Amino acid sequence: MSDILVHVEAGVMTLTFNRLDKKNSITSAMYAALADALSKAAEDGAVRAVLIQGDATIFSAGNDIGDFLNAPASTPESPVFRFLHGIASFPKPLVAAVCGPAVGIGTTMLFHCDLVYAGDNAAFSMPFVNLGLCPEAASSLLVPQMFGYHRAAEALLLGEPFMAEAALEVGLVNRVVPPTEANSIAQAQARKLAAKPLSALIETKRLMKKAQQPAVLERMDEEGQCFGRMLREPAAKEAFTAFMEKRKPDFSKV
Repeated sequence: MSDILVHVEAGVMTLTFNRLDKKNSITSAMYAALADALSKAAEDGAVRAVLIQGDATIFSAGNDIGDFLNAPASTPESPVFRFLHGIASFPKPLVAAVCGPAVGIGTTMLFHCDLVYAGDNAAFSMPFVNLGLCPEAASSLLVPQMFGYHRAAEALLLGEPFMAEAALEVGLVNRVVPPTEANSIAQAQARKLAAKPLSALIETKRLMKKAQQPAVLERMDEEGQCFGRMLREPAAKEAFTAFMEKRKPDFSKV
């Protein structure tokens, strides 16, 4: 069975992380599947909205570390960059249902969604600094815009998790619900969107994002260049080695 389930019904394409035994950590193949699905959804007139969801216990643990180290994102054509550009420029409504941990890309992808519904067990985190890396998905731009600078600094410099109610307070999520209901509520909202005039949805979204979009794509590319460089530097090597060896990293010499 695929690690990304794709289902289309009632005008909604539902993309489900289906790698629960690995905490829905995302591999290069999964990024490719997500990018391909978004590309198809953008062109398919029968798809009027997209929903991204995980399990009631976990959304995504972020990048699969082993896969990521074996095949790091190094070019704009790589699956991860294809997905990031695809989700940032997707013209139709994007909805997400998030329960449990949403780590790294599991959180940053949400800044490109139009509606986000979180289980009350959701825990968001962007621990890039803790891995010797910089933010991605234009989060260095979008997090300060949404959170305000000081809360963004807390989230991105410390990299500590923040819970669903805090995410609701800063505007990252629309509503906090019981975890067992998050996917169904998000699906219902996506179907409401799918029943509306598609041209009106697309134009409204385009106009809302028009001023921000060029800066988002530019920042995404700049972050990607920094991310690739930092991935080869001593701090990241120590962080990932410590992770694989299940020990605390020692950054005293980097």
